Amino acid sequence: MPISQAGFVRTTMIVLAAGILVLVGIVGAIIWLTNQSASQFAEVVRARDIRSTSADLLTLIQDAETGQRGFLLTRDNSYLDPYNRAQGELEQSLARFREAASGDAAIAALLPGLNETLRQKLGELKQTIELGQSGNWAGALAEVDTDRGKRLMDEVRAAFRQVLQISETNLRNSIAAQETAFARLRWVAIVGALALLAMAALAVWTIWQYTRELSVTRSELQHLNLGLEERVKERTEDLMRANEEIQRFAYIVTHDLRAPLVNIMGFTSELEAAIKPIQAHAQADEGADESLQAEAKQAALEDLPEALGFIRSSTKKMDGLINAILKISREGRRTLKPEPIDLNQLLETAAAAVHHQASQDGGGISIEAKVPMMVSDRMSLEQALGNLIDNAIKYRSTERPVEISILARKEPLGRVAIEVRDNGRGIADTDHERIFELFRRSGAQDQAGEGIGLAHVRTLIRNLGGDISVRSVFGQGSTFRIVLPADLRTVKRSVAA
Repeated sequence: MPISQAGFVRTTMIVLAAGILVLVGIVGAIIWLTNQSASQFAEVVRARDIRSTSADLLTLIQDAETGQRGFLLTRDNSYLDPYNRAQGELEQSLARFREAASGDAAIAALLPGLNETLRQKLGELKQTIELGQSGNWAGALAEVDTDRGKRLMDEVRAAFRQVLQISETNLRNSIAAQETAFARLRWVAIVGALALLAMAALAVWTIWQYTRELSVTRSELQHLNLGLEERVKERTEDLMRANEEIQRFAYIVTHDLRAPLVNIMGFTSELEAAIKPIQAHAQADEGADESLQAEAKQAALEDLPEALGFIRSSTKKMDGLINAILKISREGRRTLKPEPIDLNQLLETAAAAVHHQASQDGGGISIEAKVPMMVSDRMSLEQALGNLIDNAIKYRSTERPVEISILARKEPLGRVAIEVRDNGRGIADTDHERIFELFRRSGAQDQAGEGIGLAHVRTLIRNLGGDISVRSVFGQGSTFRIVLPADLRTVKRSVAA
């Protein structure tokens, strides 16, 4: 059954309210269980404090009795050191024990009797020691022989055993209660998480269902608007590029082609001027003036051949310019043939073709292609990459072996980027755009060429739906970056030849 907008809002609000209630319940339970755990932990700490302080106190009493017995047996005051040390620490230890035991009602009930027994035991120890110190050893030993001290010490030990039993029981109970609280906390977290997941799943299913139905109802509109902005952008860029190409070709026709015509016209005038002495000499009677003969001879042997040579050179340049324009024009009209291409293999083939040139003087070509397959026009791609690699070798630096690296990787929006880097001469900043124009070259003109290679490469790449740019530092090297669609079929714009 389709979900209406009102039904979607109602369901969403119900799920949200339920989720908030569950979350509040989980938080409340966690806070309560945490407080319980903290309370039980305090009980554990108190029980351990009672055990510790009672053990310390019992140890001090035993040390005091040991000092008394040693003094009475040896009559040596040095044996009173444990007694004296116990006497110094006894009050502080007793205070800590009382403070720890005050929080436990059962142990607090034992404190009056334990205090009295300790008072009597300490009194017995003090009495016998004072008798011995006064020289009444017989009286001191007689007091010991009454077994009153032993009876009091047994009562002290019995009282502390009872304290330890109570604290041990409390400790076990507190630990058990703490474990129970932790177990409940774990189950609250598990059950709460499952409940939240269930509600989240319900919310996701509701949203998915509503979104799917909304997508179906709006599919036609989405189909019409799909990629509209991108297509408008592409068409605008195409128009701008076409306008730039028209302006560039217009400049070439009006400037580069006009220059040879001007030369032809000028040297044609020179031909006309050079023919006049010859005509005059031909029309003169026999025995003509020697100066006229000399002019006719110079015109026939020097002026005419020179003028013809310049005319031939100018017409050859015009022919080269026209052929270059026709080549680029034909390339722009060639029907593209998209096919699957192993880019890594294509790059290796292109590099192998010039490996012998690149390996001179220890140079080389490295390839790193992270785009195993793409769909494009193989011939155009081979020509463009081959031209860039040839240029990297052709315009190498004489100061170091040529090093060329080719990198290919995927880009967002279904694009592929290919970079051809070299360590050659580099290109001046002012020529970064100029080198892509017809018949324009950069740097020293010590290599053969007409200045159409990079213009041809840009035409090839743009026909493939991409573009080419350059980054370069003069004297250090250049990087030509090509960005192409990974699948030419999505942007194919070829024109039938």
